[in-house]
Parts: sequence; C-alpha cells; structure tokens
Amino acid sequence: MAKSTPNRLRVLKTFKLYIGGAFPRTESGRFLQEHNPKGQLVANFCRASRKDLRNSVVAARKAQPGWAGRTPFNRAQILYRMAEVLESRRESFESALGERAGIKAADAQAEVDAAIDRLVWYAGWADKFVQIMGTTNPVASPHFNITSPEPTGVVTAFAPRTAPLLGLITAIAPVIVSGNALVLVVENEHPSIAIDLAEVFHCSDLPGGVVNILTGLREELVPHAAKHMDIDAIATFDATDEERRLIALEAAESVKRVHNFESPAKNDWSIASAQSPYNILPFVEFKTAWHPIESGAAMGAKY
Repeated sequence: MAKSTPNRLRVLKTFKLYIGGAFPRTESGRFLQEHNPKGQLVANFCRASRKDLRNSVVAARKAQPGWAGRTPFNRAQILYRMAEVLESRRESFESALGERAGIKAADAQAEVDAAIDRLVWYAGWADKFVQIMGTTNPVASPHFNITSPEPTGVVTAFAPRTAPLLGLITAIAPVIVSGNALVLVVENEHPSIAIDLAEVFHCSDLPGGVVNILTGLREELVPHAAKHMDIDAIATFDATDEERRLIALEAAESVKRVHNFESPAKNDWSIASAQSPYNILPFVEFKTAWHPIESGAAMGAKY
C-alpha cells in the first residue's frame, strides 16, 4: 500500500455501484467498510438497497433486447475486448489483490491470468454454443424442424464469496455470452474489486445495462430478487441452505429459472471444470421453429 505523509489523514475511496453503465451511489446513502487481512481499513463501498436492485433490473431489462439482437460474432468481439482491457490493467488488479485482499504476488498474477483467459474462452463460445445445444429434429411432414437456444432475459447472480476477481468472471461470462443481461450481487471480503472490474466493462464496448453490479448484503437482497416479477432467472454461488430454500419458494411464483452452482474443491476457481459451455445452459430457453418445405412427392421424386 502506498505510504502517505505522516500525520496526514488518508482519503479512502468509496466504491459506488454500477447500474445502467453509470456509477451511482446507493439511493439509501448506506456504506460498508472493507479491511485487508491485517485489519486495516482499505476502502468504503456502497450497501445496495431494494430500490437499487429494482433500478438495476430496469436497466438490465432495457438493455437486454439490444444485446440479444447483436450477432454472436459481435458479442464475442466485446467479450474479447473486455479481456483486452483487463489485460491492459493487470498491474492495477494485481496490486489491488495484494493490497486489499492480501493475496501473494504470484497468486494474484495467476488469478488475473485465469480471469483474462476465461473471458477469452467464453468469447469463443459466443457463436458456437448454439451449434452444440441446438438441433434439427426429424419430423413426419414436409418441414424443417429446428430447435435452438435463446437467452432467457434478465438474470440475477449472487457471486462467489471467494476469488474476488476470477469468481466474478466465472459468474458473469456464461450468463451474458448468450445475450442475457445480468444483475450481479457481490458479497465477499473484498467487493471493491468488483467495482474495479466494472470500470473495465465501462471501457470495453459493453452496452450499459448488460452488466449491473451491486455490492451489499445477500441476506437483504436475496428475498427481493427472488420475489421480483421481472427477473427471469437466478444463479447462486456458495448459497446457504436457507438461501436456496427461500429462492426456490419465492421464485416459483414467477416461474423463474434457478441454478445453484457448487464451489470447486478448495475454492480453486482456476481449474478447468469451473468453466464449461454447459454453464451457459441454465440461462437459455429452447425455441422450436417449423419451416415448410416442398414435399419430395410433389416434386416428382421417386423412391
């Protein structure tokens, strides 16, 4: 941590929220404090409220159709651009992981490397997952029958409590790559890293509102997210049994999709199994289209 002049009161940054491509303060005016492993105060951050959640859902709903309407190739370009900008700021993130989270230099470097690589990895799936998950169905009539995945809409994800950078990328990338918009709720020991990451997104051609980041307390926001009628799906990482029960109960009212991800062994989010094209699957819906074709008999075909 950079040293200040003796006897000078250091001004600590208050990290804001990220909603609709802007960085507003929480409407409630509340904030929480972040400490490093030595117990030193390193930052203040906003404690998001129910209204902040509602504002984020409005921003996400507004942004989602345009994002889904982009070509898969364009979404891949933007995810790749996010990786490029993160790469250009890697020293800043390595420093933040070391100073605020107390992560050793080599481990911080490895976490940034893995986060960048994971973004590139999911960028590559943007125009390929449809081929893996879609299908052409055999039917007994003169039609093409095609089933293909489409984004489900607005997703709220409760981020992992560990891996303050890589855990976020693991939660974000598989949701937005298919065309969903995301409200990410972050409660871990170092949530300021999430707002650093929001600044990367802000400079990465990602349309405002596609990713919205709220810092705060899960116990406050989980019930509101589960009840919200304009959220289409919820993803959780490291959810407690009580959180799972509450989300399953309340989400049934609006027929939300709910998917609970399990943490990897020893919270090692860098392992290969933490990324998968099948992590995209919980956040898509399958649409089947029938397209008439001229029958072979009508064309005079003989068998």
